[in-house]
Amino acid sequence: MRLLPIAALAALTASATAQSPAGWRPAKGPLATRWAADVRADKALPEYPRPQLVRSRWLNLNGLWDLAITAADAPEPSVYPDRILVPFPVESALSGVMRKVTDQDRVWYRRTFRVPTAWKGQRVLLHFGAVDWDARVSVNGRVVAEHKGGYDRFSVDITPALSGSGLQTLQVGVWDPSDKGPQPRGKQVLKPGGIFYTGCTGIWQTVWLEPVPAASIASLRLTPDVAGKRLSVRAAVAGSAAGLTVRCSALDGSRPVGTRQGAPGVDLSLPVPAPRLWWPDKPFLYGLKVELVRGATVVDSVDSYFGMRDIRLGKDKAGVARLMLNGRFVMQVGPLDQGFWPDGIYTAPTDAALRYDIDMTKRFGMNMARKHVKVEPERWYAWCDRLGLLIWQDMPAGDNNTPEGRKQFEVELARMIEQKRNHPSIIMWIVFNEGWGQHDTERLTAWVKRADPSRLVSNASGWTDKACGDVIDMHNYPGPGSPKPEPARAAVLGEFGGLGLAIKGHTWSSESWGYRGMADQRALTSRYADLLRRTWALKDDPGLCAAVYTQTTDVETECNGLMTYDRAVVKPDLAQMAVANLGRLAALPPARALVATSRQAPQTWRYTTERPAEGWNQPGFDDGAWLSGPGGFGTAGTPGSVVRTEWRTGDIWLRRTVQMPAKPWHGPFLMLHHDEDAEVFINGVPACRADGFVGDYEEAGIAPAALAALRPGANVLAVHCRQTAGGQFIDVGISDQPPAPARSR
Repeated sequence: MRLLPIAALAALTASATAQSPAGWRPAKGPLATRWAADVRADKALPEYPRPQLVRSRWLNLNGLWDLAITAADAPEPSVYPDRILVPFPVESALSGVMRKVTDQDRVWYRRTFRVPTAWKGQRVLLHFGAVDWDARVSVNGRVVAEHKGGYDRFSVDITPALSGSGLQTLQVGVWDPSDKGPQPRGKQVLKPGGIFYTGCTGIWQTVWLEPVPAASIASLRLTPDVAGKRLSVRAAVAGSAAGLTVRCSALDGSRPVGTRQGAPGVDLSLPVPAPRLWWPDKPFLYGLKVELVRGATVVDSVDSYFGMRDIRLGKDKAGVARLMLNGRFVMQVGPLDQGFWPDGIYTAPTDAALRYDIDMTKRFGMNMARKHVKVEPERWYAWCDRLGLLIWQDMPAGDNNTPEGRKQFEVELARMIEQKRNHPSIIMWIVFNEGWGQHDTERLTAWVKRADPSRLVSNASGWTDKACGDVIDMHNYPGPGSPKPEPARAAVLGEFGGLGLAIKGHTWSSESWGYRGMADQRALTSRYADLLRRTWALKDDPGLCAAVYTQTTDVETECNGLMTYDRAVVKPDLAQMAVANLGRLAALPPARALVATSRQAPQTWRYTTERPAEGWNQPGFDDGAWLSGPGGFGTAGTPGSVVRTEWRTGDIWLRRTVQMPAKPWHGPFLMLHHDEDAEVFINGVPACRADGFVGDYEEAGIAPAALAALRPGANVLAVHCRQTAGGQFIDVGISDQPPAPARSR
């Protein structure tokens, strides 16, 4: 047996009853990815959906289904007037519907299928990858399953409900209250904006059929033991296990390296001699064959895979608590990964699209991602396993202020851990994000640790730490920062950055939002490099172990992404970003000051707090009657400021003649600290407008016309800053960022 490439698993499928693509097309959404063009009504996400428990025969039920949307309390309809492309959620453009669904609605699906004649005598299982949220499933009018849970797969044996060998009718009714209900939902809301996004209703992962014998392998629990050179294998059996034995074999390619057999439902110690370890840069995976046998007869057989890796807390030579991967401290840097798509919402358009974000994260020089309050399809984690990306997995948040909400949270938390635990890429469970729905933190953290002692557990990422679990986690925007490590808890930066930049032609709407707005891509690159330079410095003092940058992509109006929402543009310079993320900052030339700010040493400015005459920003303006003083200007205590001249009025105007060195310049930009609104002119030409306030010196791009007006020798900087309330400060200089050296391949 060989470990099947994940991309090849699509070839295993049988052919479902033909679903005519007539009458279907994607809805016109605000934005689409390039993969939307590859979506076909007769071939929607055709890949095998369960890469860690593979059987050769299956039937994909994705495609066009009949659709009806009724009042939430209405009975099942007799007429289905619309069509929907499954498995794309109702709200998505790729569903062909793109309709908002509320707690007052119920969504009904219907389709027909035939059971292949070759399956005769087998039990037929119906699998749903995920349905959000409350689903009732009927086959030929007979209710076969009721399920509440938006992120976990569920299955049902539909054999008793089948009728002969002809067409079978499958119906699914779904109610999803979104943020009107207490259930886990992550960032889904009925009124999206800011850091909250469009909801996802109904079937959003693959639906499929599978034939199995009367007694079959239902699930596997795989736990690597690197020190013991073994893999613990527990195979659960559906049906009667009497007289059956489980036989498992580990394979390096096609070569068996260890075998073991024993009773179903117990942990078998499968030897893995001289184990080849799983690392992010060398993600080796063993194949696994598991058989259910009665004497010499193989009753059932599945293919799987596993990785030999160990994650735990340890101490470095200085006694600092560290996250130890395979006994070695590896600094982890990665993005906050939301998992949203402009055309599919919760569902990636294609498997290639699903893989793309992981590929790009690796190209960014990152080795980790925090999957943020969402649980992905199995294939996403399988790609992480194969490509080598460490995953911190959040439990999706809900409104846990009611007994019903708390109970459902714990039910879905348990399902998430049990269903995803075989993936070597997942190294940490995060119980709560900040204070979202937080309750019984100490008890739940201890429960997760008992349920899966092979991984690390974070009690809460950011703000609401309850002094339990394996890490102490800080959120700091833009940051960076680090909590102080504890003897039994490592320090991590669970969120930072959030540098916002909207790229024209690649936005969800005319609105955009970011934690810190950047003027252009050059400014974003420079600021990002500075953030990562300072982040890596925290590794040694006080002992930071990991940092999570916000975020992989823009999502709707939130433009904090390293990529645009449509994945068409990488916003920072890729080479400089990778150098920074890898901690190879010696290879990244530091920015040099062409015109110094007053941060390190005072720079003399002419200034006035009375509105000046027209032309005050022009080079020839007479500012002889203005006051003279050292920068910066503001009030003591303003974050990030170095105040040398007090300024307390509503407005201040500054002028200064500066000397620019001889060229070459690679890309001059402003170093600007403003609280609040500021406008900067170079030789009378508008160079930058920055609204709001910042807490430190930040890069700001220079407008092209002003950049053209900048010349070697004497230049006039003119600045106006307006203040309304709180602290206030203004200072500005000009810097330049040499390009990064080319990366060797």
